[in-house]
Amino acid sequence: MRLTKSTSHAIRILIDCAQADARLVKVAELSERLQITQQNVFKIVNLLARAHLIEAVRGRNGGVRLARPASAIRIGDVVRATEVTHVEIEEGTGGRKPKRGGVNQILDTALGAFIDVLDQHTLADMATGRHTEAPAPRRKAGNRAAAMGLPRYRRSLQHG
Repeated sequence: MRLTKSTSHAIRILIDCAQADARLVKVAELSERLQITQQNVFKIVNLLARAHLIEAVRGRNGGVRLARPASAIRIGDVVRATEVTHVEIEEGTGGRKPKRGGVNQILDTALGAFIDVLDQHTLADMATGRHTEAPAPRRKAGNRAAAMGLPRYRRSLQHG
C-alpha cells in the first residue's frame, strides 16, 4: 500500500515535535527544517490537531507540540487521521461485474490488517529509531504450491 505525502509529512512533523519534548515548535521552523511548504504544514497541523495528536497554541509565542507522550501515539492513529481508511471498488461499465460487497469487504479487511500492524508501533519507536520486529508467520512446507493448486514435491539429495 502506498501512503500519501500528507501522511509522510504528518509523521515527520510528529517526530520533530517528539524530539522537541514539550517545547512549542513554530510552523515556520517545521517548514524550514522538513522542507515542506508552510501551507502544507498548516494543513497537516490542522488534521493532527483535530485528531488530538498535537495541540496548537496560537499567538506570537505559539506553536505546536504533542498532545500526549510519543509512546502513546500509535502510527495507525496517524494514518487514520491523514488517509482514507475505507476502500471501495467503483463499478465498471459493461462486462461482468463482481459482487461489490465481496470485493470491498476483502479490501477493507486487508486495509484493516495493514492498520493493525501500524498500531503495534508508536511515534516513540520512530523518533528513536527503535522498533520491535513482529515475527513473520511460519509457513508449512508445500503450502505455497498447494495454494497455487500444484503438487508438492520433495527434493532429494543423492550422494554417490
